[in-house]
Amino acid sequence: MRRALVIAPNWIGDALMAQPLFALLRQLHPRIVIDALAPAWVAPVLERMPEIHEVHATDLAHGKLQLMRRWQLAADLRDVGYDAAYVLPNSLKSAFIPWLAGIRLRIGYTGERRYGLLNVRHANPSKDARGPMAAHYAALAYAPGANLSDLSARLPTPRLETDLNESMRVSTRFNLDTRVPLVVFCPGAEYGNAKRWPAEHFASLAQMIGQSFPYTQIVALGSGKDAPLAQAIAERAPALRNLCGQTSLGEACALIARASAVVSNDSGLMHVAAALRRPLVAVFGSSDPRHTPPLSDLAKVQWLHLECSPCFARECPLGHLRCLRELTAEQVFGDLRGMLLGER
Repeated sequence: MRRALVIAPNWIGDALMAQPLFALLRQLHPRIVIDALAPAWVAPVLERMPEIHEVHATDLAHGKLQLMRRWQLAADLRDVGYDAAYVLPNSLKSAFIPWLAGIRLRIGYTGERRYGLLNVRHANPSKDARGPMAAHYAALAYAPGANLSDLSARLPTPRLETDLNESMRVSTRFNLDTRVPLVVFCPGAEYGNAKRWPAEHFASLAQMIGQSFPYTQIVALGSGKDAPLAQAIAERAPALRNLCGQTSLGEACALIARASAVVSNDSGLMHVAAALRRPLVAVFGSSDPRHTPPLSDLAKVQWLHLECSPCFARECPLGHLRCLRELTAEQVFGDLRGMLLGER
């Protein structure tokens, strides 16, 4: 195999969970060149992966078929001469482009009954049988049905390349003092409220940081959708700078790369912080850190693991959100304080 195309996931965190697959393909096929086809909002993360040669950023809208646009993209890719395509999303439409491009091997999970579109199909594991997401993707490097019971233990962890000069430029653009520590809050979570630690807890944590580490800068990063939540935090903790919606994903990566510590919900930026090897406190509510953990030995997970969690719901089905409301700022600060003091 000389050249492969990856149809990347639609979410930042999932794209990072797929990076061990790319590293494994490089181990198994040392001369392989791996390109990726990815949504524009995910592309900056893939561009920072050393295993990826080229990223084709697409303008495909999430949840829409856009068959003509997919045909145009396939036509552009046909002349590259890919030997294989790894289709990571489970949707039917995600398998159209490699099929239309005439790529010989089209590999992925059966997903939405993609029998004609994929010709190397892995069986869909049940939700109960599915292990960590990184191992789920990495299994595609092997033949369907292979015995991979020890795969999780031998996977490399995700790593993003950093550029110190870029971090300095972005810090200067937002008038951040590069001489003092930076703490990054990532208060959003695209999936829903059941993954978002309450604004008042983030605000209490910001106040604790200000009292114990008065020269520390605190910024909130995320999309424009997260800006109201970050503003609610800033109203309670004026020391926090709300940069949600003001940075590109690449700029957010650059700021996280120079952070002294990051506090994040289970979100794409949580996985970015882990891959950038930053000290990280990851807050989990409705989701399961055994399935999508931050893959870094510098990360600590705060999860109450109540009897009702993980429920994987967007909104708390019981209406109380105890899994996040009862996870206090003091608990998170207990981990964060050691990180800011340089303790392991």
